[in-house]
Amino acid sequence: MTPLLAAQLAVVVFWSAIHLGAGRLRFLDHVPRSAYLSVAGGVSVAYVFLHILPELRAAAHTHHWPHPVAIEALALSGLIVFYGLERMVTRRQTHERAAFWLHLASFAVYGVLIGLFLAREPHEDWVDVLLAGFALGLHLLANDYGLAKRHGDWYAQRGRYVLAACPPLGWALGRFLEIPAQPLDGGFAFLAGGIVLNTLKEELPEERESRFSAFLVGALAYGGALLLLART
Repeated sequence: MTPLLAAQLAVVVFWSAIHLGAGRLRFLDHVPRSAYLSVAGGVSVAYVFLHILPELRAAAHTHHWPHPVAIEALALSGLIVFYGLERMVTRRQTHERAAFWLHLASFAVYGVLIGLFLAREPHEDWVDVLLAGFALGLHLLANDYGLAKRHGDWYAQRGRYVLAACPPLGWALGRFLEIPAQPLDGGFAFLAGGIVLNTLKEELPEERESRFSAFLVGALAYGGALLLLART
C-alpha cells in the first residue's frame, strides 16, 4: 500500500467516525457557540477559496471548459441549491419527518461528493491528503453537530449511520469507476458552493452568538499554512 493510498483510507475512516460521533460531543453544546466550531468554519472557508476553487480553475483550463467562469457559476449554483434546501427544511409548514429526510438526502449527496473529491483530486502527496482530510473533517463536524441538534433522535438512530457510509462510498466510486473529468469538476465546484453556504448558515444566526475571532483564527491559520506549502 502506498503512503498516498494509506492517507486516503485514514481520512475516509476519520470522516465516517466524525459522522458517527459528532452529535455526542457535549463540550460543543453551549451558547455562545463553541470556539472549536467557529475555528472549523474558518478552516473550511479558507480551504474552499485557497485550494478547491484555484484547483478547479486550473482543471477547467486543462479540460477545455466552454466558458471561463463556468466553475464559479457551478459553485454559485451549489450555494443557491443548498440555501434553497435549507429554507425548505426550516419552513414552519414542513413536517418534521419530511424535513429530516430532506436534510439527510442532501447531506448524503454531499458526503458522496466529498469522498469522490478525495479519490479523484490530484493530490501531490500524503501530506496534501491529510490537510484536505483535516479541513473537510472539521467542516463535517460542524455540519453534523447542527444536524444532531436539529433532528435529535432521528439523526442519532438513523441519520448518522447513513452519512457515515457516504464518504467511503464516494471514495470507492472515485477509485474504481472511470468518471469523465468535466462532470467531476462540476460536482466539486457545486460542492464548494455548498461548503461555503453550510459553513455560514451555522455561523451567522444571531442566537448562536458565534465567535468571529475564532472563525478568523481558523481562516488565517489554515489559509496561511496552505499558502506556505504552495511556495515550497
